[in-house]
Amino acid sequence: MKTRIAATALLAWLIVPITGWAQQQPEKEPTPAGPLAAAMLASWRRAANYMPAAAEWMPAGKFAFKPTPEQMSFGEIIAHESESNETLCAALGGSTRTPTESTAGATAPKEALVERIRQSFQTCRDIVAGLTESSLADSVPFFGGRKATKARVAIVLAQDWADHYAQAAMYLRLNGLLPPSAQPRN
Repeated sequence: MKTRIAATALLAWLIVPITGWAQQQPEKEPTPAGPLAAAMLASWRRAANYMPAAAEWMPAGKFAFKPTPEQMSFGEIIAHESESNETLCAALGGSTRTPTESTAGATAPKEALVERIRQSFQTCRDIVAGLTESSLADSVPFFGGRKATKARVAIVLAQDWADHYAQAAMYLRLNGLLPPSAQPRN
């Protein structure tokens, strides 16, 4: 009986660290389907790193900040980018849902907005990696109920990432914070 307990304890001692190690490994990045997917994945990687970091770095009390009354608040930028990611990537992935640029949810707590922007980029990852040159002429839903080619939607998506990160970085600077992309390299 003692031998069986000792053997079980030894087995558990060996297996538990292995299962813990397997759970801690970062998720493997998908292999791009071709040159366009590789280029889009590089843009995605930068945006998926910097945009959520910008949202994390802005203090919760500053999510309502806007440089002028006409501009979006920081929270609206994060909600808008999340919505764009969700709907544009869905269109690229074959959804029939019309993409929107809504800022719905902009008044949610900071933690919820940070989680949403992170999740929206994760949702885009595999779709972006799977883009193929042969599908670029395919028609997909676009803003305003129109149709556009996947090529156009992919370009708009990459432009959107750059545009809104630049906006978020400016808002951080206006609040005395150095944006993630401007941090010193190690």
